[in-house]
Amino acid sequence: MAASDAQAEPIGDDLRVIHVLNRLSLGPAPGDIDRVKRIGVQRYIHEQLNPDSIPEPGGLVREMAGLETISMSPIALFIKYQIPLNQARKSLAQERGLSASASGFEADPEVRAAQKRRRIVLQQAMAARLRRALEGPRQLQEVMADFWFNHFNVFAGKGPDLIWTGAYEHQALRPHTLGRFRDLLGATAKHPAMLFYLDNWQNTASGSPGARGKQEGINENYARELMELHTLGVDGGYTQADVIALARILTGWGLPRPGINERRGPLSYRRRRFRVFEYPEAGPARWTGDGFLFDASRHDFGEKIFLGHTIRGSGIDEGEQALDILARSPATAQRLSFKLAQYFVADQPPPSLVKKLAVRFLQADGDIRAVLAALFDSDEFWQKRYFGAKFKTPYQYVLSAVRATAIPVRNFRPLLGAIARLGMPLYQCQTPDGYKNTQAAWLNPDAMMRRLDFATALGAGRLRLDAPPSDDGVGTGAVKGAAFGSAPEPADAAMLAATLGGNFGEQTAAAMEAAPEELRGAVILGSPEFMRK
Repeated sequence: MAASDAQAEPIGDDLRVIHVLNRLSLGPAPGDIDRVKRIGVQRYIHEQLNPDSIPEPGGLVREMAGLETISMSPIALFIKYQIPLNQARKSLAQERGLSASASGFEADPEVRAAQKRRRIVLQQAMAARLRRALEGPRQLQEVMADFWFNHFNVFAGKGPDLIWTGAYEHQALRPHTLGRFRDLLGATAKHPAMLFYLDNWQNTASGSPGARGKQEGINENYARELMELHTLGVDGGYTQADVIALARILTGWGLPRPGINERRGPLSYRRRRFRVFEYPEAGPARWTGDGFLFDASRHDFGEKIFLGHTIRGSGIDEGEQALDILARSPATAQRLSFKLAQYFVADQPPPSLVKKLAVRFLQADGDIRAVLAALFDSDEFWQKRYFGAKFKTPYQYVLSAVRATAIPVRNFRPLLGAIARLGMPLYQCQTPDGYKNTQAAWLNPDAMMRRLDFATALGAGRLRLDAPPSDDGVGTGAVKGAAFGSAPEPADAAMLAATLGGNFGEQTAAAMEAAPEELRGAVILGSPEFMRK
């Protein structure tokens, strides 16, 4: 057999089920292999590509309903959780004769109480993400939520993004994970979390009627990342002139501002509702109930040349035209196709697959479901050389381990702590490029030792995941002894091996045989085979 023929050899029938579960889900749970064998791989793929056809368990639906902040609008979140903190700081500053932005207020009981209440929002977002990932049957949707969050990353540690990150995932990303890329792009562009994270809320035409304070000039941050990371890519054919033109196009795209005189601004918090006010200089400000505001008084109405297209001054519609151009660019199709192939197939994906996906992306007008269907139907996806070729990220590793052991989780703190110790704290990537999904980013001696520590603790039953739920939905902190729930037990190694399809090499099999019964589960979870998917 020639080398090229060997490389193109397909995965054997005995491994196809394991392969599809490893790639389209966050790892097989008990019974998954048997179910996919029964219904067939193609039906499983079809179901996962159409998640609305998969009913969610009643218990999961009830748990999600109990996390009330994930369904609140950004405006409601700001009013309930951010304004009390701002007011506490302002009152303290007035007492001390200081600026409200001064430091040293954090020890004040009222400020601390407001901060604690505010943190509940992010904690509920984390609980919702992990619960869906662990228990939800719509696994491809969870995989794509992880993919798109890193593609359109925001950092929860930046100001009000602490309270907006969960809403961003649930309201801007999740509705479009398998929809049209243009809709996803527009939803992220207008969400307060992205507007604040990449500073477009400050982006203002110099000398415009609305220019004042931090909003007194062009800010290129979002425009640059929108092209470099979200669409075209660094080699996508744009210039600095295009960055400036796009920033001008997006002037006035921002947030309703609190504390503005009603004759000048669009928001009155005292009445807890939003209004539209006339700007005599530039027409009305336009806002949406989710917290996006187009402020015409800060917009540059001059003509722009963007990527060779003439954009005439028309207000908010200029931004919509620019997003249309970016979403339908062949460079965007190429970049997204490469990233999807890298995520689902190999760190260095086959160029032939990337080309196929880019063609399908343009044909389908950015229909993500159609592109993924083409990916999962491709010969490249099913080539034997790519079986087990992807090294799991910390997020994927921890969640796949818990899914495989089927340990019920009520206390998410040990899992969030493990993901953080492995270098991937949830919602905490500071840079706009998000967390990497390649082996080079995560395979190193220190990380492997930490993974083995986690594998030992989980496999030996030393993680107390059954703690009572808390108000924030995350669970309690460190727990000692058997204060509640059932006593921890080691993972059932036989069940665990069956769940994973028994696909272990000779070295791992020998290590399992030599290990004490109570540690065999830990050996499986720490094995080289389990580190990959």
